[in-house]
Amino acid sequence: MLERLRTVDWYGDWDKANSHRRSRALLMREYLRRAALWARAYGAETEWPFFDVTEYAAPGFEPDPGLAAELEEYVSKLGAPSTRRVCRGAVRWAALREGAAEPSAPADPYAPLLLMFERGGGYSIEEFIDLYGVMIPHGNLESNLDAEPFLSLAPSTLDALDSGSEGRISYYAKIGEGYLRSSPKGILRRRLVGRESETCDEAFTRNLRWEPTEYLRPYKLYASGHSDIGLVQITEVEAAAFIESVMGKPAGIRPPG
Repeated sequence: MLERLRTVDWYGDWDKANSHRRSRALLMREYLRRAALWARAYGAETEWPFFDVTEYAAPGFEPDPGLAAELEEYVSKLGAPSTRRVCRGAVRWAALREGAAEPSAPADPYAPLLLMFERGGGYSIEEFIDLYGVMIPHGNLESNLDAEPFLSLAPSTLDALDSGSEGRISYYAKIGEGYLRSSPKGILRRRLVGRESETCDEAFTRNLRWEPTEYLRPYKLYASGHSDIGLVQITEVEAAAFIESVMGKPAGIRPPG
């Protein structure tokens, strides 16, 4: 875990952060949700969101002295106090999991945050959380406890979400007989790009990438999220789950175009 953190370019790669802004936003939101679950489980609500979970889940735990010394040397060079806290927490959590049974509680709190770091560096905190390409609201503990879980953490899924993702995006699932919203026949997205809101419609195809489609053009899409045909509007989290499900299928099995 410490070696992973050492590979992060915290402040220098704006282009990388911007190209991964959608996945980084989803990963930060998932971290906030998981941190809220841990804070509630162990009475650390006042410490949320950027804190060392191990202090509460395993009081008194200390990693190997050599690791502890390396960790303190590393985090002392990081600028923001909240970044130092979560990096210390991530390494201590990894050491705890390696040396003993994982506490019975919510999912790994730091997994989404580490992926976010690796996809473009850190963040800064002002009125919003600035991810250097997109800003997201903090929300509060309760709103994050109620947030939709984002569990699609495979790098290939995150890359697919980021690919060609300029503009304001709406996602749609093809549903019908035998195809439910939770397991659709396929998914599409509509991007509105630029000041003129140029419409770009794309389908996630059997080639495992977004490709232009005319499928949406002849039909009216309603504000309710439904359409004249077998389409329903879905969230970005649901789109990610579909992408991850087909990415993980054996070679030769592809989603319908």
